[in-house]
This record gives sequence, C-alpha cells and structure tokens, in this order.
Amino acid sequence: MAWGRGSAIAVATALLCMLLLQSEMAHAAVYTVGDAGGWTFNIAGWPNGKRFRAGDILVFNYSPSAHNVVAVSKAGYDGCSTPRGYKVYQTGKDRIKLVKGQNSFICSFTGHCQSGMKITVVAA
Repeated sequence: MAWGRGSAIAVATALLCMLLLQSEMAHAAVYTVGDAGGWTFNIAGWPNGKRFRAGDILVFNYSPSAHNVVAVSKAGYDGCSTPRGYKVYQTGKDRIKLVKGQNSFICSFTGHCQSGMKITVVAA
C-alpha cells in the first residue's frame, strides 16, 4: 500500500492533536471541595491559597437528600439566588469542570447559602 504525502500529513496532524489533548488532560487538577469534610456549611474560604486553572475539576461530595450544587453568576452568589435555567447538580458526587474566570457555586436548599454553603473559584 503506497502512502501519499497528504496521507502522511493527515496522520501526523491526527497524532499531534491526540498528544495535545492528552497533555491538556494530564495537566487538569482535581480538587475535592471542602477536602475530607466535603461540600458543607462555612466553606467559603476553602478556595483560599489554591491556584485553579480552566479545565480543573471540582468534586462536590455531599448527601443528595440534604444538599445540592448550583453553578451561579456573581449576582446569584451574592444574593443566594438561583435564576431559572441554571443547572442544579444533585448526585452527591458531582464533578464540575472550571471555566476561565469566576466560577461560583451555592447550595439552593432553603437557608443553606445564607449559612455559608457557597464558594467562588477564580480559574486562570
């Protein structure tokens, strides 16, 4: 079977793309929110001292009958409100990929956000 120059370039390009994808995935860090304590009250300071990057994964561990996780805007975070259309995570073992910039999360169970069950993470 004879390979043409175009075929060799296509194979090389595909291999390069696979290597770049693996490299990006290898650099993503996984953080368990709240460490061993999990997603719970008075956790707003948990991100302090950590360096997050876009693509990193936050793992939220909690009892789904007692809590949830909602990715919200700054206004939703500040006001402890969940506007319509926001995704509500409720498995108890949620994995959320960070985007560049501000990533804010609250528990939308009544009174939980107001009691400190919320975090903001800034990813470079």
